[in-house]
Amino acid sequence: MPEFTSDVTIDDIAVRDTNVSSAVDEPVRAMILDMLADTARSVTEIDAELAGRGYDRTLNTVRHHVNELRDAGLVEVARLEERNGGTTKYYRANTIVLSYALPEDARAAVDSMARDLAPDIAALVADLETTHGDALERIADGMAPCEHCRSQKYETYLLLTILRRAFVAGTLRDDPVQ
Repeated sequence: MPEFTSDVTIDDIAVRDTNVSSAVDEPVRAMILDMLADTARSVTEIDAELAGRGYDRTLNTVRHHVNELRDAGLVEVARLEERNGGTTKYYRANTIVLSYALPEDARAAVDSMARDLAPDIAALVADLETTHGDALERIADGMAPCEHCRSQKYETYLLLTILRRAFVAGTLRDDPVQ
């Protein structure tokens, strides 16, 4: 994989997954995603919770927002319940979207921790590239829609995606992937 070089010192990488960002650009969808992070809910329950928070939407609008989140892969059906001749779907979030800003006085501490961890991450990425280099290149090549786009940072995005998902599996799940 080509190494990222620049005349500018890179301090951070902001990841913008187009599926995620378009799905949560609507503030009510971000709120729904947050509600579903802890508890599976039906569209009717989501609607009631939104109304309690001061968001007056029709049930069809709420259903549309849930479907957009589902289509983006951010929520999934957790269970189905049969009642009164109908089926109720209960949705849960499978993705957490974080949108925060660190306090300005935290920068030095965060930078120090990142510097301490950087050698371990470099070794981890080198091992990942050694072990899965062919698959990484194949996936990154498949991400480029045209020859002109080959200069994009697909490899960086792919590595960050893998590291983010490994972080979730290793720290946030009750059933970490072994």
